Amino acid sequence: MRARTFAVVGGTSGLGLAAARLLANEHRVTIFGDAPDEVAAATDDLGCFGAVCDVSSYEQVRAAFAAIVARDGALDGVADCASMWAGGDIEDLAPDRLRRVVEVNVLGPTYVIREALHHMHRQGYGNVVYVGAMAVTRSRPGIPVYRATKSYGSSLVESLAEAQHNNKVKIMQLHPGPMPTRLQERVGDQFLDEVYAQPEQVAAELVRLLQLTPEDLYVSGEQVLRADGRW
Repeated sequence: MRARTFAVVGGTSGLGLAAARLLANEHRVTIFGDAPDEVAAATDDLGCFGAVCDVSSYEQVRAAFAAIVARDGALDGVADCASMWAGGDIEDLAPDRLRRVVEVNVLGPTYVIREALHHMHRQGYGNVVYVGAMAVTRSRPGIPVYRATKSYGSSLVESLAEAQHNNKVKIMQLHPGPMPTRLQERVGDQFLDEVYAQPEQVAAELVRLLQLTPEDLYVSGEQVLRADGRW
């Protein structure tokens, strides 16, 4: 099997880094992150490419994907793992914090998936996997903004998947449960859930989806895979 080209958005830590590590030995991988030092550390560790990119900036997202295609000639798969936590009563969240969460969790996947589809439609194939959260399926106090913004991404994927009308460009979603990642650390004790799965376990399923071929069965959007360690 030929080496393929993958982008892992939010790939400097947690699930994204675990997925990039599984891919990097055999494929061309570019890690997206918004902190230059974290991107440098991750790319040095894995020996892959890196792109400093704020996903809330369309121009930065567009330029990062264009650079991959110009360098590697194709874009086989994109994992969108970028996410920002927002917990607590909505009255306690500062307006600037609210705006930033919407920028990362709503504008981010919109721009990332838009540009991924742009290149995949031009080449005629490709896989996009949006990483959501089990929070979208379970309402609970204290996470209204986080849940709402992550639900946006799930809805976006479902609608876009219906619009593809073919199996060569697949848009899928994976909803992990609590994992010991940096985001989980930021949740705080009042929201700390029991951890059911390790990032490496969920990353294996994420990588499997990324590597589906155009001839594989139609799974786009129709099948929401929940990886919380209790299946």
